[in-house]
Amino acid sequence: MTTNTAKGSDFVKSVLDLHPKFAVFDCDGTLWSGDAGESFFDWELKRGVVSDEVVRWARPRYADYKAGKVNEDQMCGEMATMHRGMLESEVETAAGQFFEEKFKTRIFAEMQELIARLQESNCDVWAVSSTNVWVIREAMKHFAIEANHILAASAETEGGRITDRLVRVPSGEGKPRAIREVVGKDPDAAFGNSRWDAEMLKIATHAFAINPNPDLEKAARANGWTVYWPDGTAK
Repeated sequence: MTTNTAKGSDFVKSVLDLHPKFAVFDCDGTLWSGDAGESFFDWELKRGVVSDEVVRWARPRYADYKAGKVNEDQMCGEMATMHRGMLESEVETAAGQFFEEKFKTRIFAEMQELIARLQESNCDVWAVSSTNVWVIREAMKHFAIEANHILAASAETEGGRITDRLVRVPSGEGKPRAIREVVGKDPDAAFGNSRWDAEMLKIATHAFAINPNPDLEKAARANGWTVYWPDGTAK
């Protein structure tokens, strides 16, 4: 695969020239445009993937989150545990259908190429996201990132069914905590797009703000982090 522009190729080369051996990537807004976690949540409710009882709870709960009454970690965790009692295989199937329909065409070509090139150079590449693990697993098939290299919002399963017991919610300070607990070292390179990625970028030798929200762009400029706008983004 190749990028379509000189700008994208130059960016890929600039990262490869650093010779990172361990790299971590946020997903929503960093590897593709938009928030797949939020979109899947809405898609599930409209498609009847979850029960009517969950739908009645979810709409006002999300409104409270948007109003600042429910914190980020809690909402991201509940987007996973709201599937309690469901077969994990059913949620995985729905997540695959959703990503193919709604987000496959939103993938940034240069980010897809960058990951492929890093993998070719024997860099250990991980995805770290607060979106539920079922969507991220499906998305990472487009980046050849295996399930055991994904740190995402997840709940324990029992007998093939999802429980309400959270495993982790990698958001904000939870991202470096998950990386250190599971991988056991700090990354050579980290890539993110929002303030929820800032703590992860801080622990990396080389930090990249990709398609950053205004708050992360401000932090990136202040910290001397590389800022990159993928082809098709607003800058």
